[in-house]
Amino acid sequence: MRIALSQLTTGPDPASNLALLRREAQRAAEAGARLIAFPEAAMACFGTRLGPLAEPLDGPWATEVRQIAKDTGLVVVAGMFTPAPDGRVTNTLLATGPGVEAAYDKIHLYDAFGFRESDTVAPGSEVVTFDLDGVGIGLATCYDVRFPELFRAHADAGAVVSLLPASWGAGPGKREQWELLTRARALDATVWLAAVGQADPAASGAAPAPAGSAPTGIGHSALIGPDGTVRERLDAAPGLLIADLDPDEVTAVRRTLSVLENRRLGDRP
Repeated sequence: MRIALSQLTTGPDPASNLALLRREAQRAAEAGARLIAFPEAAMACFGTRLGPLAEPLDGPWATEVRQIAKDTGLVVVAGMFTPAPDGRVTNTLLATGPGVEAAYDKIHLYDAFGFRESDTVAPGSEVVTFDLDGVGIGLATCYDVRFPELFRAHADAGAVVSLLPASWGAGPGKREQWELLTRARALDATVWLAAVGQADPAASGAAPAPAGSAPTGIGHSALIGPDGTVRERLDAAPGLLIADLDPDEVTAVRRTLSVLENRRLGDRP
């Protein structure tokens, strides 16, 4: 399966960001990709007032993402914000395209490193996977990467790929943590891990990030194999990573490294 990871820098205007998504989806389709994943907060960057921008999954922004998927023939995965019943928003991944319609609300909220996502975002509670051409794919978002049980839950649900859109916070040691955590989650769930982050705004030449501790991205998107090895990686600047993954490799790795079968505590089904 050929996938595309679109590392870009989104701004505060959802309409302008849709134009970026359309351009990148067209590039991915021309390269023969079957799926394109965009970062968390593809709808609008963190540091923006999210409440006034949030729309339901049948609203105009999501409808246009579906149109992009239809026009390009791709499955599109993109981060957006939807209204929550308590007045906050949910941090939602929309996955849509031929034969696919799914949505995941971020479970683990980024209340760390001086930022409190839960002040404005309500947590999700459901593990979400979908099937594309017979390949099981699980959805996770950014801070979720610090919680291995979610990725094992993807594997238990039959997924062999975990998609991880993110808008990673900058700071001392944060790139090293990103690289360590993404490789670890691939290895301890024995899945392909496709991690796509917002590009570093400075490296993209974008306007300065909003003031404060909002996580606006560091780049370094990567495709990591089920043995924990990095197969493809971008640097900090915007880019489109096109890569092929072999679902059968998961079977081979799990035959050799049976960590899912060998579990004795916690989340074994």
